[in-house]
Amino acid sequence: MTSTTPSTNPSTTSSTSQSSSSSESSSSDTGNALVTSQGRTTIADSVVAKIAGIATRDVSGVHAIGGGAARAVGAIRERIPGSRTNHSQGVSVEVGERQAAVDVELIADYGVSIVDLADGIRRNVISSVERMTGLEVAEVNVTVADVFLPTEDNQDSKNDDDYDNQPPPRVQ
Repeated sequence: MTSTTPSTNPSTTSSTSQSSSSSESSSSDTGNALVTSQGRTTIADSVVAKIAGIATRDVSGVHAIGGGAARAVGAIRERIPGSRTNHSQGVSVEVGERQAAVDVELIADYGVSIVDLADGIRRNVISSVERMTGLEVAEVNVTVADVFLPTEDNQDSKNDDDYDNQPPPRVQ
């Protein structure tokens, strides 16, 4: 997981190469922190998906995770008494012995730079998954399925009673 950058100073190049070689040989002997001489740790796909989902929600500019169908199922699930929030909704992962790949589908808030949002999600997901699981994250693919407009939520949630309780217009 730790990478060394090549040094341009000739006196440190040999020590950098030696430390890089020794760390590579020690990691290839044991695989990684998940495979030791004392046993093997296996992490389920659902664990990585949950970590990635929570890390994605923590990024400012993410309105919701999942596309239309995933969010509809999630909304139905949340209305069932005693049910829990599905933190891995809209997240799919592929977990290998040493690496994980993550795909996230989301709805972005309007006005947010989607490029910056995707970069922030990648950084947060990679950091969280690698720190918590010891797996190397090979890639994080971000799909923006929609953009949330604040007026959409207001129109969807209004009913006739809401119009009766509205203050009078400020401008005639």
